[in-house]
Amino acid sequence: FKPQQAELQRIKAERLKVEREVAQLQEKKKELDKIESELVTLNQTLKELEVIIPKQKEIDVILRRIQQLAYDSRLDIIRFAPRGEINMEFYSEWPIPIEIRGNYHNLATFFDRLSKFARLFNIENFTIKAIANQTEDVTISSNFTAKTYIFLDESAASQVPAPKPKRRAT
Repeated sequence: FKPQQAELQRIKAERLKVEREVAQLQEKKKELDKIESELVTLNQTLKELEVIIPKQKEIDVILRRIQQLAYDSRLDIIRFAPRGEINMEFYSEWPIPIEIRGNYHNLATFFDRLSKFARLFNIENFTIKAIANQTEDVTISSNFTAKTYIFLDESAASQVPAPKPKRRAT
């Protein structure tokens, strides 16, 4: 009876060990399911954000879109001169100097429409000047830099040196 009792104890101990392992694996499975659902959510968020900050320049798309916004706002684009990218940590800034002519109200309409554009734009170095030979539709000239952004993939981002901190003037 003793050998069978010892075998029974060993089997019970093994069963308890296996049950603990199963419980641990079930917990890990729950964690894995949670992580997978978070991954799906994060991938969806990434796809939504890639519309705002895409991975490609899309010069032709941006030019056509800005031309259409200017046309719809009754403005004339005098100059559209994209510059080179300025690489940052995980994105690139892409400044596009633009000169536009029209009237003040139409310029405001243009900026309002640009703010609703799916891609992210910041307007910098903004100036407005009255033009000499004004007409009813053309009273001002405006120069500004429309800055948009491009998301760098991981390999390109790892090659970009970290930006140096700016020194304060004393």
